Parts: sequence; structure tokens; C-alpha cells
Amino acid sequence: MHNKILVLHGPNLNLLGKREPEIYGKTTLEDINEGLRSRAEKSGVAIECIQANCEGKLVTLIQEAQGKYDYIILNAAAYTHTSVAIRDAIAAVNVPTIEVHLSNIHKREEFRHKSLIAPVVVGQIAGFGADSYMLALSFALTKITGE
Repeated sequence: MHNKILVLHGPNLNLLGKREPEIYGKTTLEDINEGLRSRAEKSGVAIECIQANCEGKLVTLIQEAQGKYDYIILNAAAYTHTSVAIRDAIAAVNVPTIEVHLSNIHKREEFRHKSLIAPVVVGQIAGFGADSYMLALSFALTKITGE
């Protein structure tokens, strides 16, 4: 075990707090990252948070996680519903991945109901706003540290 978690935020999540606050809330991405870092630090686990708008960058980061991280927490955002490449990258690496969404994708537009990555991740957490990330982190920390 490496006691490291990689958090990947997909496209447009850099606009959190400003973008459609009625759906995504007023919490910023930095607020989410700070909360995750603080919680992970208390458990002695390192965490790296990266936001990328480009699908290829997310694929590369997932590929590079092999052998470096114990878990990936991934909010692929819109790529959840469109990216076979991200799905294949998750399936190719031996790093357990947790799919996270701020909103409940199943209560939104029909095209958001299908996740291409769901079949290759440990599980999906959706609809709890910023707490979706914290729930995923709690699960990963339990698996890594036994807490």
C-alpha cells in the first residue's frame, strides 16, 4: 500500500461555486479539495487533487496512477456519459476507482442516466453535493487504513 489517493475532477468542475449553483451548489472546487486534504491528513493518507477539462489528460492520469495510488476518486463529469476511453483506462489499471457526482444523475436529463464508467468502478456515489466526495473518501480510507 502507498497510502495515497488520487482525486480527479473532470470538465467544468473548475467553475464550481459559479456554475449553475441551483444544481451544483455554491461550494468551490478548492473548498472540496481542502476538505478532502484535511480529512485524509488526519488518517495519515496523502491525497492529490487534479482538475482537467481534457479527456486525454484524464486518461493519462488514470494510466499513471497504477503503482502509485491505492484509490482513485473520479468525478468524470460529462465524460461519465460519453467516454469509452476513460472507461477503458479504469479497466486497464489495477487501481480501485470510486465514481462521484455532486448531483443525482438519475434525477436529471435522460442522457445523464447512463454511466459508461459504472461497470468498471468499485461503486458510484451521487446526489450528495460536496459530501459525495467525502463519502467516497471515507470508504477509501477505511479500505486503506482499516479505520
